[in-house]
Amino acid sequence: MSLIDEAASVDAFKDVPVIDLSHIFSDDPSFRKGLVSQIRDACIRVGFFYGNLSNLTVSNVVRHGLTELWRSLVSNHGIPEEVIAYVLAGAKQFFALPLETKMEIENKKQPNFKGYSPLLSGNNDPYGAGDLQEGFEFGWEALDDQKGVQDESISGAMTGANVWPSEAAVTGFRNAALTYYHAATKLGKALFPLFAEALDQRPDFFHDKTQHSAALMKFLYYPPQLGPVDDRVIGIGAHTDWECFTILWQEPGIQALQVLNSEKQWIDAPPMSGTLVINLGDEFARITNGIFKSTVHRAINRNGVERYSIPLFFGVDYNTKLEPMPSCVSTDRPFEHEVITAGEYIKSRLAATYNHK
Repeated sequence: MSLIDEAASVDAFKDVPVIDLSHIFSDDPSFRKGLVSQIRDACIRVGFFYGNLSNLTVSNVVRHGLTELWRSLVSNHGIPEEVIAYVLAGAKQFFALPLETKMEIENKKQPNFKGYSPLLSGNNDPYGAGDLQEGFEFGWEALDDQKGVQDESISGAMTGANVWPSEAAVTGFRNAALTYYHAATKLGKALFPLFAEALDQRPDFFHDKTQHSAALMKFLYYPPQLGPVDDRVIGIGAHTDWECFTILWQEPGIQALQVLNSEKQWIDAPPMSGTLVINLGDEFARITNGIFKSTVHRAINRNGVERYSIPLFFGVDYNTKLEPMPSCVSTDRPFEHEVITAGEYIKSRLAATYNHK
């Protein structure tokens, strides 16, 4: 069945599928075929899936440089370990700083929107009254021990360096954040060949479009939402993500994420031990002309406790044109978007979300 035909026959999903990614680096054709088939189904039918890494072998972890990410996800007891604990502790320290200290690196002061975003400063849902969250966003940057590694940023719409709180304010925060960032981007680059094969392309189809790390990571803090229920102000309003896909760590035990199906039903996507949530974004939707779903979702923290999450938004290089693959366009399914670069698109969405002039 063609991609177009398969997309036309999709029913409303009732849950978010779980896909075992422990064979992500396997050369065994049978393993890979099965994995690609599951990813194709999830991308066309849901636009979301849980990536289960709990069975990833130690040899593959070490071989592909995913040690820190793996340790952050699972241990022998299924408990998040040192890297995520280190990052989370730093994030909690940062968000606990006085507002005036955090506002020194406010994202609206930066041409690329990196830095701190205060409560209600963003509004992902145009019908909402603001997102009840604080955030801190950053992109690619070499770690201190990566001597000789050149900055992968490029000229264009998203040009500009990261901004960080002072070391005196949050000790070790930058190093902890970048350690997790680099581990997660390695996983993201390993996923691109699987997405390519799910689109009936060669595994290296996205290789020339992902030479630079057009990936933004964000630490998010959701205060407990108490008092009267008002769906115009929630943790983050109904929206789609903007890049190709998001790799999301959710704090264990706190349900907040919900995904909207085609019958306008909100489906819970709670944290699951040993997994990350992978969801598709607008760049993939444009490249595939809507065959890969960029699914609307939201987060509501009415649990009475603080909540933290860490999404990595992974896109194609900022100078890549967002134009559709020929196999995803037909007379009955025309492409209806303006062709612009990924950098132009991401910057326009950031400007709209944060009302930046």
